[in-house]
Amino acid sequence: MENSNLPIRTWYLAMAFMSFTKKGLSATELQRQLGHSCYQTVWSLMHRVRGAMGKRDDCYGLEGMIEFDEGYFEQATKEDVHQKLKRGRGSQRQSNVAVMAESTRLEGPRTGKKDSHVRYFKMKVLEFHKKEEVNGLVSNTLEDKSIVFSDRSTSYVDIADYVEMHLSEKSNKETTKDTLKWGH
Repeated sequence: MENSNLPIRTWYLAMAFMSFTKKGLSATELQRQLGHSCYQTVWSLMHRVRGAMGKRDDCYGLEGMIEFDEGYFEQATKEDVHQKLKRGRGSQRQSNVAVMAESTRLEGPRTGKKDSHVRYFKMKVLEFHKKEEVNGLVSNTLEDKSIVFSDRSTSYVDIADYVEMHLSEKSNKETTKDTLKWGH
């Protein structure tokens, strides 16, 4: 907002529209909602707001029970380049992303059934799938008193050095359904 020619009302409405939607908002849709004529201005505004939101999220660490796993997300590539790239783990087509979910176990008051509910998520792109990078991420993102649940990846060997407790299970359908419900 600093040094901007846009009125404060436009900034406020943009932040409100961006936070109201669960699935996100395109710059074109925001431009239409604001009634603004210039796409580039709205696109720039959205990126400045997202940058501020990202910086704010970096100030807070996850605590309590944390589900930790990695996921691979497809990168946008041109079709002719896409066909030439390697497939599978280590592929240039995909980005490796660490997924951390702060979950709490709650018991239903009527049913008595125990279930986990997620409070916060954090996701960070990993350049390499190495334990040093994972250890740095864990030490910077999670609180010391956290309990971490993960699968038995070789990158997660030293997590116990940075948190109170690290529990790992071999990844299978049952683990995915119960223990790592939010991380998968």
